[in-house]
Amino acid sequence: MPRFRRPAFRHLPVLILCAVLALPSLGAIRADGSTRFFWHPEIAPSGPVVVVVSLDEQNIYVYRNGVAIGVGPISSGKPGYETPPGVYSILQKEREHRSNLYDDAPMPYMQRLTWDGIALHGGTLPGHPASHGCVRLPQAFAEKLFTITQRGGIVVVADARISPERIAHPAAVAPIDLSGAPMSPATVVAADASAAPPPAITSPGVEATPVSVVVSTSDRAVYVLRGGLLVDSSPLVQVADPPPSGIVLYVMTGTRVGAPEAAFGAKLPNWSAYRILGDGAAPEPGEMASHLHVPEAFGARLQRALVPGSTVLVTDLPGYGNPAGPPYAKLLESEPASGTGPGAKPVTNHGSR
Repeated sequence: MPRFRRPAFRHLPVLILCAVLALPSLGAIRADGSTRFFWHPEIAPSGPVVVVVSLDEQNIYVYRNGVAIGVGPISSGKPGYETPPGVYSILQKEREHRSNLYDDAPMPYMQRLTWDGIALHGGTLPGHPASHGCVRLPQAFAEKLFTITQRGGIVVVADARISPERIAHPAAVAPIDLSGAPMSPATVVAADASAAPPPAITSPGVEATPVSVVVSTSDRAVYVLRGGLLVDSSPLVQVADPPPSGIVLYVMTGTRVGAPEAAFGAKLPNWSAYRILGDGAAPEPGEMASHLHVPEAFGARLQRALVPGSTVLVTDLPGYGNPAGPPYAKLLESEPASGTGPGAKPVTNHGSR
């Protein structure tokens, strides 16, 4: 691999970019009715949950704290019983439910979206729309989703014919805000990264709230989310060639005393590293940071925002929006419905530093 050459202008010191690492991804249903799915809630351990159902992709995307933690196939309404697009809230939840309309059919892990029969629930997925309007999920996925949602939570059902493209075809960073409306594009990425930060990342009263950071080498951008909303972003000004591959998660576990000459203060983060997708152990934070550089001003304010519990996800997939179409099919190969098997890739802890 070619040696990474330091640029002539100033960039974020390696120890600070260790603070810039986190993300998951998404996938396309296979014609054979595969029930493999992607589910890694550790990517965003806490925060508000929103769900996007993409009817034309026949996929469901689950976001927590603004970052995708789960993706799986669905089966929506068949012709004549099409699932209606729209923004819904979860009205009712029942672990064991049977249909009042269709022959007492079982609807395990039911989450009701309308009172006239539209719901999320576990069921059979033949590889195409086949329900009477509900959104069927793989049984294991439906159970996992049931455990993290609450009544009143937002579910967006999107169709490319009538929905904005970035909602109909979601990416790793949530395409909607907490009300279900389209999220504003990450305009900070295209702007001068040394400019004053958006007020949300430094507002009083939020400094102790963990942030989720997504580093997309595909977008060559870094996204910072708090409370499910995009609060800051920056370009990656230099990426090693070839760039880091797969998906790697870093979780901030605490702080330690840094060297006196540390540019951004005496406290430096400790990280636990996890390989989510890809081969080999998760790179140590310092090694990963040597491949990625962000502007110094952005790195300084990001370090101030990082507290224990913050996550940094580094991915080679698009983070925010993807006009070319989502190249996420390999994620659905990461976990069969049972959570075991040849496609599953366990998460392992490679220590902290």
